[in-house]
Amino acid sequence: MSAVNVVEILRNLGESSGFADIHWQQIVMIAVACGLLFLGIAKKFEPLLLVGIAFGMLITNLPGLTGSDALFHSDLWFSNGGAIDYGEVLLHGGLLDVLYIGVKTGLYPCLIFIGVGAMTDFGPMLANPKSLILGAAAQLGIYMALILAIVFGFSGNVAASVAIIGGADGPTAIFVTKTLAPEKLGAIAIAAYSYMALIPLIQPPIMRALTTKTERMIKMDQLRTVSKKEKIIFPIAVTIITCVLLPSVAPLLGCLMFGNLLKECGVTDRLSDTAQNALMNIVTLFLGISVGATAVYSSFLTLDTLLIVVLGLVAFCFSTAGGVLMGKLMCWITKGKINPLIGAAGVSAVPMAARVAHNEGKKWNPDNYLLMHAMGPNVAGVIGSAVAAGFLLALF
Repeated sequence: MSAVNVVEILRNLGESSGFADIHWQQIVMIAVACGLLFLGIAKKFEPLLLVGIAFGMLITNLPGLTGSDALFHSDLWFSNGGAIDYGEVLLHGGLLDVLYIGVKTGLYPCLIFIGVGAMTDFGPMLANPKSLILGAAAQLGIYMALILAIVFGFSGNVAASVAIIGGADGPTAIFVTKTLAPEKLGAIAIAAYSYMALIPLIQPPIMRALTTKTERMIKMDQLRTVSKKEKIIFPIAVTIITCVLLPSVAPLLGCLMFGNLLKECGVTDRLSDTAQNALMNIVTLFLGISVGATAVYSSFLTLDTLLIVVLGLVAFCFSTAGGVLMGKLMCWITKGKINPLIGAAGVSAVPMAARVAHNEGKKWNPDNYLLMHAMGPNVAGVIGSAVAAGFLLALF
Protein backbone atom coordinates (compact mmCIF):
# COMPACT_ATOMS: atom_id res chain seq x y z
CA MET A 1 0.00 0.00 0.00
CA SER A 2 1.47 3.36 -1.02
CA ALA A 3 2.03 6.26 1.35
CA VAL A 4 -0.57 8.25 -0.62
CA ASN A 5 -3.24 5.61 0.03
CA VAL A 6 -2.42 5.51 3.73
CA VAL A 7 -2.74 9.28 4.00
CA GLU A 8 -6.03 9.18 2.10
CA ILE A 9 -7.41 6.46 4.34
CA LEU A 10 -6.43 8.36 7.47
CA ARG A 11 -7.95 11.56 6.10
CA ASN A 12 -11.24 9.82 5.27
CA LEU A 13 -11.27 8.19 8.69
CA GLY A 14 -10.77 11.54 10.36
CA GLU A 15 -13.51 13.20 8.33
CA SER A 16 -15.99 10.43 9.07
CA SER A 17 -15.25 10.33 12.80
CA GLY A 18 -16.95 12.44 15.43
CA PHE A 19 -13.83 14.57 15.91
CA ALA A 20 -14.52 16.32 12.61
CA ASP A 21 -17.79 17.76 13.89
CA ILE A 22 -17.33 18.29 17.62
CA HIS A 23 -18.85 21.34 19.34
CA TRP A 24 -17.56 23.04 22.46
CA GLN A 25 -20.91 22.37 24.13
CA GLN A 26 -20.35 18.65 23.72
CA ILE A 27 -16.95 18.95 25.36
CA VAL A 28 -18.59 20.74 28.31
CA MET A 29 -21.29 18.07 28.64
CA ILE A 30 -18.73 15.26 28.47
CA ALA A 31 -16.77 17.00 31.23
CA VAL A 32 -19.94 17.36 33.34
CA ALA A 33 -20.75 13.67 32.79
CA CYS A 34 -17.27 12.66 33.86
CA GLY A 35 -17.60 14.88 36.93
CA LEU A 36 -20.85 13.16 37.90
CA LEU A 37 -19.23 9.76 37.33
CA PHE A 38 -16.46 10.80 39.71
CA LEU A 39 -19.01 11.80 42.36
CA GLY A 40 -20.90 8.55 41.93
CA ILE A 41 -17.91 6.21 41.85
CA ALA A 42 -15.21 7.87 43.96
CA LYS A 43 -17.42 9.77 46.41
CA LYS A 44 -20.30 7.23 46.37
CA PHE A 45 -22.94 9.95 45.99
CA GLU A 46 -26.14 8.03 45.15
CA PRO A 47 -24.09 5.74 42.87
CA LEU A 48 -26.88 3.35 41.88
CA LEU A 49 -28.59 6.12 39.91
CA LEU A 50 -25.95 8.79 39.46
CA VAL A 51 -23.57 6.47 37.58
CA GLY A 52 -26.33 5.50 35.14
CA ILE A 53 -27.50 9.08 34.63
CA ALA A 54 -23.94 10.32 34.10
CA PHE A 55 -23.14 7.56 31.59
CA GLY A 56 -26.37 8.25 29.69
CA MET A 57 -25.38 11.92 29.54
CA LEU A 58 -21.90 10.97 28.35
CA ILE A 59 -22.95 8.66 25.55
CA THR A 60 -25.69 10.91 24.18
CA ASN A 61 -23.31 13.87 23.87
CA LEU A 62 -20.48 12.08 22.06
CA PRO A 63 -19.73 13.67 18.67
CA GLY A 64 -20.54 11.64 15.59
CA LEU A 65 -23.55 9.85 17.07
CA THR A 66 -26.10 11.62 14.92
CA GLY A 67 -28.85 10.64 12.51
CA SER A 68 -29.35 6.90 12.29
CA ASP A 69 -26.30 6.35 14.51
CA ALA A 70 -27.74 8.37 17.40
CA LEU A 71 -28.74 6.45 20.51
CA PHE A 72 -31.26 9.11 21.54
CA HIS A 73 -33.27 11.40 19.24
CA SER A 74 -34.56 14.51 21.01
CA ASP A 75 -36.79 15.43 18.08
CA LEU A 76 -38.85 12.27 18.58
CA TRP A 77 -39.76 13.38 22.10
CA PHE A 78 -39.62 17.16 22.43
CA SER A 79 -41.01 18.43 19.12
CA ASN A 80 -44.44 18.28 17.44
CA GLY A 81 -46.05 20.09 20.35
CA GLY A 82 -45.44 17.17 22.70
CA ALA A 83 -47.28 14.64 20.50
CA ILE A 84 -45.35 11.37 20.44
CA ASP A 85 -45.54 8.69 17.77
CA TYR A 86 -44.39 5.56 19.60
CA GLY A 87 -44.43 3.60 16.34
CA GLU A 88 -41.88 6.05 14.94
CA VAL A 89 -39.82 5.69 18.12
CA LEU A 90 -39.72 1.91 17.80
CA LEU A 91 -38.98 1.98 14.06
CA HIS A 92 -36.42 4.77 13.87
CA GLY A 93 -35.32 5.42 17.45
CA GLY A 94 -32.03 4.38 18.98
CA LEU A 95 -31.45 2.10 21.96
CA LEU A 96 -31.98 4.84 24.53
CA ASP A 97 -35.15 6.03 22.75
CA VAL A 98 -36.64 2.58 23.31
CA LEU A 99 -35.58 2.56 26.97
CA TYR A 100 -36.93 6.09 27.44
CA ILE A 101 -40.45 4.86 26.67
CA GLY A 102 -40.52 3.54 30.24
CA VAL A 103 -39.76 7.02 31.56
CA LYS A 104 -42.22 8.85 29.33
CA THR A 105 -45.07 6.48 30.19
CA GLY A 106 -44.26 6.68 33.91
CA LEU A 107 -43.52 2.96 34.08
CA TYR A 108 -40.05 3.16 35.67
CA PRO A 109 -40.88 5.56 38.54
CA CYS A 110 -43.90 3.42 39.46
CA LEU A 111 -41.92 0.18 39.39
CA ILE A 112 -39.21 1.78 41.53
CA PHE A 113 -41.87 2.81 44.03
CA ILE A 114 -42.96 -0.83 44.31
CA GLY A 115 -39.39 -1.62 45.33
CA VAL A 116 -39.20 1.37 47.68
CA GLY A 117 -42.46 0.33 49.32
CA ALA A 118 -41.18 -3.22 49.78
CA MET A 119 -38.05 -1.87 51.50
CA THR A 120 -39.83 0.68 53.70
CA ASP A 121 -41.00 0.12 57.25
CA PHE A 122 -43.87 2.46 58.11
CA GLY A 123 -43.76 1.25 61.72
CA PRO A 124 -41.91 4.30 63.15
CA MET A 125 -44.46 6.63 61.57
CA LEU A 126 -47.41 4.57 62.84
CA ALA A 127 -45.84 4.45 66.30
CA ASN A 128 -45.61 8.25 66.32
CA PRO A 129 -48.35 9.71 64.06
CA LYS A 130 -47.14 13.23 64.87
CA SER A 131 -44.29 12.55 62.46
CA LEU A 132 -46.82 13.00 59.63
CA ILE A 133 -46.87 16.69 60.53
CA LEU A 134 -43.09 16.88 60.19
CA GLY A 135 -43.25 15.11 56.82
CA ALA A 136 -45.84 17.62 55.64
CA ALA A 137 -43.85 20.62 56.90
CA ALA A 138 -40.77 19.41 55.03
CA GLN A 139 -42.60 19.92 51.74
CA LEU A 140 -42.34 23.70 52.26
CA GLY A 141 -39.56 23.94 49.71
CA ILE A 142 -41.81 22.61 46.95
CA TYR A 143 -44.24 25.48 47.28
CA MET A 144 -41.55 28.13 47.84
CA ALA A 145 -39.71 26.98 44.72
CA LEU A 146 -42.97 26.96 42.76
CA ILE A 147 -43.53 30.62 43.59
CA LEU A 148 -39.92 31.59 42.85
CA ALA A 149 -39.88 29.70 39.55
CA ILE A 150 -42.99 31.56 38.39
CA VAL A 151 -41.40 34.86 39.49
CA PHE A 152 -38.35 34.02 37.35
CA GLY A 153 -40.59 33.57 34.33
CA PHE A 154 -41.04 29.82 34.08
CA SER A 155 -44.42 28.60 32.89
CA GLY A 156 -46.65 26.90 35.45
CA ASN A 157 -45.85 23.44 34.10
CA VAL A 158 -42.08 23.92 34.26
CA ALA A 159 -42.30 25.70 37.63
CA ALA A 160 -44.18 22.74 39.10
CA SER A 161 -41.53 20.34 37.78
CA VAL A 162 -38.72 22.46 39.25
CA ALA A 163 -40.53 22.76 42.56
CA ILE A 164 -40.88 19.02 43.08
CA ILE A 165 -37.07 18.82 43.48
CA GLY A 166 -37.73 20.13 46.99
CA GLY A 167 -39.31 16.81 47.89
CA ALA A 168 -35.90 15.11 47.51
CA ASP A 169 -37.54 12.21 45.71
CA GLY A 170 -36.05 11.33 42.33
CA PRO A 171 -38.79 9.00 41.01
CA THR A 172 -41.49 11.53 41.97
CA ALA A 173 -39.59 14.33 40.24
CA ILE A 174 -39.34 12.21 37.10
CA PHE A 175 -43.01 11.21 37.29
CA VAL A 176 -44.13 14.85 37.44
CA THR A 177 -41.62 16.19 34.89
CA LYS A 178 -42.23 13.55 32.22
CA THR A 179 -45.83 14.83 32.07
CA LEU A 180 -45.48 18.57 32.69
CA ALA A 181 -42.07 19.48 31.25
CA PRO A 182 -40.42 16.52 29.45
CA GLU A 183 -37.88 18.78 27.73
CA LYS A 184 -36.49 19.68 31.19
CA LEU A 185 -36.32 16.10 32.45
CA GLY A 186 -32.53 15.78 32.23
CA ALA A 187 -31.80 18.94 34.20
CA ILE A 188 -34.46 18.27 36.84
CA ALA A 189 -33.56 14.60 37.33
CA ILE A 190 -29.85 15.39 37.64
CA ALA A 191 -30.55 18.22 40.10
CA ALA A 192 -32.91 16.05 42.17
CA TYR A 193 -30.54 13.10 42.47
CA SER A 194 -27.49 15.30 42.98
CA TYR A 195 -29.09 17.08 45.94
CA MET A 196 -30.28 13.74 47.35
CA ALA A 197 -26.70 12.54 47.19
CA LEU A 198 -25.45 15.74 48.83
CA ILE A 199 -27.80 15.53 51.82
CA PRO A 200 -24.91 14.94 54.28
CA LEU A 201 -23.36 18.23 53.11
CA ILE A 202 -26.47 20.40 52.67
CA GLN A 203 -28.63 19.57 55.68
CA PRO A 204 -26.33 19.72 58.77
CA PRO A 205 -25.48 23.47 58.51
CA ILE A 206 -29.19 24.31 58.22
CA MET A 207 -30.04 22.03 61.14
CA ARG A 208 -27.40 23.60 63.36
CA ALA A 209 -28.35 27.15 62.36
CA LEU A 210 -32.01 26.66 63.30
CA THR A 211 -31.60 24.74 66.57
CA THR A 212 -29.93 25.32 69.91
CA LYS A 213 -27.40 22.99 71.54
CA THR A 214 -29.98 22.07 74.17
CA GLU A 215 -32.51 21.10 71.50
CA ARG A 216 -29.99 19.00 69.61
CA MET A 217 -29.18 17.04 72.78
CA ILE A 218 -32.78 16.02 73.51
CA LYS A 219 -33.24 12.26 73.95
CA MET A 220 -36.59 10.89 72.84
CA ASP A 221 -38.58 8.07 74.43
CA GLN A 222 -38.57 4.62 72.87
CA LEU A 223 -41.29 4.09 70.28
CA ARG A 224 -44.14 1.66 70.91
CA THR A 225 -44.31 -1.64 69.04
CA VAL A 226 -46.62 -1.48 66.02
CA SER A 227 -48.83 -4.52 65.45
CA LYS A 228 -48.83 -6.55 62.25
CA LYS A 229 -52.51 -5.72 61.72
CA GLU A 230 -51.75 -1.98 61.74
CA LYS A 231 -48.97 -2.43 59.19
CA ILE A 232 -51.30 -4.35 56.87
CA ILE A 233 -54.24 -1.97 57.16
CA PHE A 234 -52.14 1.17 56.66
CA PRO A 235 -51.15 0.77 52.96
CA ILE A 236 -54.68 -0.27 52.06
CA ALA A 237 -56.25 2.70 53.86
CA VAL A 238 -53.73 5.21 52.45
CA THR A 239 -54.32 3.94 48.92
CA ILE A 240 -58.08 4.31 49.21
CA ILE A 241 -58.04 7.76 50.80
CA THR A 242 -55.27 9.48 48.82
CA CYS A 243 -56.12 8.00 45.42
CA VAL A 244 -59.75 9.04 45.78
CA LEU A 245 -58.72 12.58 46.77
CA LEU A 246 -55.92 12.87 44.17
CA PRO A 247 -56.48 10.41 41.30
CA SER A 248 -53.47 11.74 39.38
CA VAL A 249 -51.09 10.33 41.99
CA ALA A 250 -52.72 6.89 42.06
CA PRO A 251 -50.04 5.18 39.92
CA LEU A 252 -47.16 6.43 42.06
CA LEU A 253 -48.65 6.18 45.54
CA GLY A 254 -50.57 3.02 44.70
CA CYS A 255 -47.34 1.26 43.67
CA LEU A 256 -45.60 2.47 46.85
CA MET A 257 -48.34 1.04 49.03
CA PHE A 258 -48.58 -2.16 46.98
CA GLY A 259 -44.87 -2.78 47.53
CA ASN A 260 -45.27 -2.15 51.25
CA LEU A 261 -48.25 -4.50 51.44
CA LEU A 262 -46.15 -7.24 49.81
CA LYS A 263 -43.63 -6.75 52.61
CA GLU A 264 -46.06 -6.61 55.52
CA CYS A 265 -48.80 -9.11 54.65
CA GLY A 266 -46.50 -12.07 55.35
CA VAL A 267 -47.72 -14.31 52.52
CA THR A 268 -45.84 -12.81 49.56
CA ASP A 269 -42.24 -13.02 50.71
CA ARG A 270 -40.98 -14.13 47.28
CA LEU A 271 -42.66 -11.18 45.57
CA SER A 272 -41.36 -8.79 48.20
CA ASP A 273 -37.83 -10.10 47.74
CA THR A 274 -38.12 -9.73 43.95
CA ALA A 275 -39.41 -6.16 44.27
CA GLN A 276 -36.59 -5.18 46.64
CA ASN A 277 -33.80 -6.73 44.59
CA ALA A 278 -34.23 -7.97 41.01
CA LEU A 279 -36.99 -5.58 39.95
CA MET A 280 -35.43 -2.58 41.67
CA ASN A 281 -32.02 -3.22 40.13
CA ILE A 282 -33.27 -3.78 36.58
CA VAL A 283 -35.51 -0.71 36.55
CA THR A 284 -32.78 1.43 38.11
CA LEU A 285 -30.46 0.45 35.24
CA PHE A 286 -32.94 1.46 32.57
CA LEU A 287 -34.13 4.59 34.37
CA GLY A 288 -30.70 6.05 35.04
CA ILE A 289 -29.20 5.72 31.57
CA SER A 290 -32.37 6.80 29.72
CA VAL A 291 -32.90 9.88 31.93
CA GLY A 292 -29.25 10.88 31.48
CA ALA A 293 -29.71 10.61 27.72
CA THR A 294 -32.18 13.52 27.76
CA ALA A 295 -29.39 15.89 28.82
CA VAL A 296 -28.40 16.68 25.23
CA TYR A 297 -26.00 19.64 24.95
CA SER A 298 -28.27 21.64 22.64
CA SER A 299 -31.05 21.83 25.23
CA PHE A 300 -29.10 21.39 28.47
CA LEU A 301 -26.54 24.21 28.33
CA THR A 302 -28.97 27.08 28.81
CA LEU A 303 -29.74 29.76 31.38
CA ASP A 304 -32.92 27.86 32.25
CA THR A 305 -30.85 24.84 33.29
CA LEU A 306 -28.73 26.99 35.61
CA LEU A 307 -31.87 28.48 37.15
CA ILE A 308 -33.33 25.01 37.62
CA VAL A 309 -30.22 23.87 39.48
CA VAL A 310 -30.25 26.97 41.73
CA LEU A 311 -33.99 26.81 42.41
CA GLY A 312 -33.68 23.10 43.17
CA LEU A 313 -31.11 23.88 45.85
CA VAL A 314 -33.35 26.63 47.25
CA ALA A 315 -36.27 24.20 47.34
CA PHE A 316 -34.21 21.58 49.15
CA CYS A 317 -32.97 24.10 51.74
CA PHE A 318 -36.48 25.39 52.41
CA SER A 319 -37.78 21.83 52.80
CA THR A 320 -35.09 21.07 55.36
CA ALA A 321 -35.80 24.33 57.19
CA GLY A 322 -39.55 23.71 57.15
CA GLY A 323 -39.14 20.32 58.82
CA VAL A 324 -36.71 21.62 61.45
CA LEU A 325 -38.86 24.65 62.31
CA MET A 326 -41.93 22.45 62.70
CA GLY A 327 -39.81 20.20 64.92
CA LYS A 328 -38.92 23.23 67.07
CA LEU A 329 -42.59 24.13 67.39
CA MET A 330 -43.49 20.56 68.38
CA CYS A 331 -40.57 20.54 70.83
CA TRP A 332 -41.99 23.64 72.49
CA ILE A 333 -45.55 22.27 72.55
CA THR A 334 -44.45 18.95 74.06
CA LYS A 335 -42.10 20.71 76.50
CA GLY A 336 -38.91 19.19 75.18
CA LYS A 337 -40.03 15.68 74.24
CA ILE A 338 -39.24 15.99 70.52
CA ASN A 339 -35.77 16.64 69.13
CA PRO A 340 -36.17 19.19 66.29
CA LEU A 341 -33.41 17.51 64.30
CA ILE A 342 -35.75 14.73 63.20
CA GLY A 343 -37.80 17.34 61.30
CA ALA A 344 -35.01 17.56 58.71
CA ALA A 345 -35.70 13.90 57.86
CA GLY A 346 -39.12 14.94 56.56
CA VAL A 347 -37.68 15.15 53.07
CA SER A 348 -38.34 11.85 51.37
CA ALA A 349 -34.78 10.67 50.73
CA VAL A 350 -35.09 7.33 52.54
CA PRO A 351 -33.09 6.47 54.60
CA MET A 352 -30.33 9.03 53.98
CA ALA A 353 -32.12 11.96 55.60
CA ALA A 354 -32.98 9.91 58.70
CA ARG A 355 -29.37 8.81 58.98
CA VAL A 356 -28.14 12.41 58.75
CA ALA A 357 -30.52 13.49 61.55
CA HIS A 358 -29.34 10.56 63.68
CA ASN A 359 -25.64 11.32 63.11
CA GLU A 360 -26.15 15.01 63.86
CA GLY A 361 -27.84 14.15 67.14
CA LYS A 362 -25.00 11.84 68.18
CA LYS A 363 -22.46 14.60 67.62
CA TRP A 364 -24.04 16.58 70.44
CA ASN A 365 -25.09 13.67 72.64
CA PRO A 366 -23.27 10.34 72.11
CA ASP A 367 -26.11 8.49 73.89
CA ASN A 368 -28.71 9.92 71.51
CA TYR A 369 -30.27 7.40 69.11
CA LEU A 370 -32.63 9.25 66.79
CA LEU A 371 -32.62 6.90 63.79
CA MET A 372 -35.99 5.21 64.37
CA HIS A 373 -37.57 8.49 65.47
CA ALA A 374 -36.25 10.15 62.29
CA MET A 375 -37.56 7.31 60.11
CA GLY A 376 -41.12 8.39 61.03
CA PRO A 377 -40.98 11.80 59.32
CA ASN A 378 -38.72 10.30 56.63
CA VAL A 379 -41.31 7.83 55.37
CA ALA A 380 -44.02 10.44 55.97
CA GLY A 381 -42.06 12.63 53.57
CA VAL A 382 -42.32 9.95 50.88
CA ILE A 383 -46.10 10.13 51.16
CA GLY A 384 -46.01 13.91 51.44
CA SER A 385 -43.98 14.40 48.27
CA ALA A 386 -46.24 12.00 46.37
CA VAL A 387 -49.32 13.90 47.54
CA ALA A 388 -47.65 17.20 46.55
CA ALA A 389 -46.94 15.70 43.14
CA GLY A 390 -50.59 14.74 42.76
CA PHE A 391 -51.63 18.26 43.71
CA LEU A 392 -49.29 19.82 41.14
CA LEU A 393 -50.42 17.42 38.41
CA ALA A 394 -54.05 18.21 39.18
CA LEU A 395 -53.30 21.95 39.18
CA PHE A 396 -51.23 22.16 35.99
